[in-house]
Amino acid sequence: MNRLFQTLCVLCLAVAGLQAERPNILLVMTDDMGFSDLGCYGGEIETPTLDQLAADGLRFSQFYNTAKCHSSRVSLLTGLWCRQAGDEKLQRAVTIPEVLQPAGYTTLMSGKWHLTKEPTDFGFERYFGHLSGATNYFRGDNTFRLDGKHWEVPEEGFYTTTAKVDHALNFLDDARENDKPWFLYLAFNAPHAPLQPLKEDYERYLKRYQVGWDVVHTERSEKMNRGKLFGKEIKVSPRPGHVPAWDSLTPEIQDWESRRMAALAALVHRIDREMARLVASLKENGELENTLILFVNDNGACPYDRISVGMDKQPYEKGSNWSDSTGWAWARNTPFRYYKQNQFEGGIASPAIVHWPAGLKTDAGSVSHSPAHLVDVMPTFLEVAKTEMPDEFPDRDLQPLAGQSLTPIFAGESPASRPPIHFLFSKDRALRDGDWKLVSFRQGPWQLYNIKEDRTELFNVADQHAGIVERLSKKWHEMAEDVLRAPKKERAPVLTEKQTVHPEWSNYSGKNGAQTSSRTRKK
Repeated sequence: MNRLFQTLCVLCLAVAGLQAERPNILLVMTDDMGFSDLGCYGGEIETPTLDQLAADGLRFSQFYNTAKCHSSRVSLLTGLWCRQAGDEKLQRAVTIPEVLQPAGYTTLMSGKWHLTKEPTDFGFERYFGHLSGATNYFRGDNTFRLDGKHWEVPEEGFYTTTAKVDHALNFLDDARENDKPWFLYLAFNAPHAPLQPLKEDYERYLKRYQVGWDVVHTERSEKMNRGKLFGKEIKVSPRPGHVPAWDSLTPEIQDWESRRMAALAALVHRIDREMARLVASLKENGELENTLILFVNDNGACPYDRISVGMDKQPYEKGSNWSDSTGWAWARNTPFRYYKQNQFEGGIASPAIVHWPAGLKTDAGSVSHSPAHLVDVMPTFLEVAKTEMPDEFPDRDLQPLAGQSLTPIFAGESPASRPPIHFLFSKDRALRDGDWKLVSFRQGPWQLYNIKEDRTELFNVADQHAGIVERLSKKWHEMAEDVLRAPKKERAPVLTEKQTVHPEWSNYSGKNGAQTSSRTRKK
């Protein structure tokens, strides 16, 4: 009897040890952040918390998203390409919490959902946030939920970025009452439009952007080259023809645009301040050492300049609803070209930070130049949580994972060569295979770039390498049809006519005073 008891004790201790080795996991996603918005990625916005996580941890210089809000969330949570997973319905996939919860993790979420049903229908035990893709920062909307039930937004004292961290901290306090590791997915809606910052944050940046986007673009590119973010100095994208020189704008438009960027910067700054509260909680509870923090973003800066309401008001006042700016999107995506929804680097490359003192074997402040994608998050978390994908799941037609684990990079090793990375949103498409990247803007002719030599996609070499274009194009179509099961219209051949602009980019003609909207407001 004593020997049996001793054996059971040993087994219990072994299981407890296994549990202790597994890290807590904090997954943070921001919304519409530009590649260079953070200080540690070249920006002038004050982000000391995220900068410190990067200085103590690991950054990626080639971390990819899908160029669009909802599809990035699908790939992040499932490890599949969006169409492959069944889009927002996720009928051909399982989510990270649906795998981690049976493996012994407490699964928590706070923030923007933007997919079908609710997070509590897909493995999250606790949830606070909005189901919508965008919301008013001060008044919210009718899609707010708390643990699957409607949550009424307070009339006063509410702010989305703060409220999401408030609830995340409450969830963690409850989770700490048991001995299980936890998984927390924190999905900010900032800095997605409407541009509605807190008063104190906005005033902090109010005069900073009167210098204009040309100066900010230059300052950011010089800072990231000094910091060797890409391992070598790279050529930055010049200001495109659809963005006018700052000095050519009327004083009215300059004033409006400088205020608009101040609002954007304030939204990013507030993310960092709320992250500071979260990191402080981890420290106070002795969890920072063995918590894997992964900070990612869903797409590049947004250029879509829809109608702004309350331009004569302060952005934090009732009735103010400001939209995005194409000129500032170009500066925020320094050093890349193009924007959200486009599959050039400006649309799909975003900051990614890993902080995990107990697990990272890389030198503090290291930068990985290996290509990675949101589809890699699921296999990475499966490995660190010491669990596996299920073979089947009720009412789901499970597909093989598209990503690969990032743990070799965490260990300071060279990762295995990866299969091609597929990109598709609407009429925009691309394929990254090794150093070669094939890309089409709004279904225009294929363009080809050698990303190793030309990261900012300045030199289209499609005419010199017709064979590579043909090979990659064939691969793109095969994957789009066989793996993604994309609709036929999204797999149509590229056009022969080059596409250069988008109808919803800013119009800086000045015909409507300071109004730069791509749309005309109806009376």
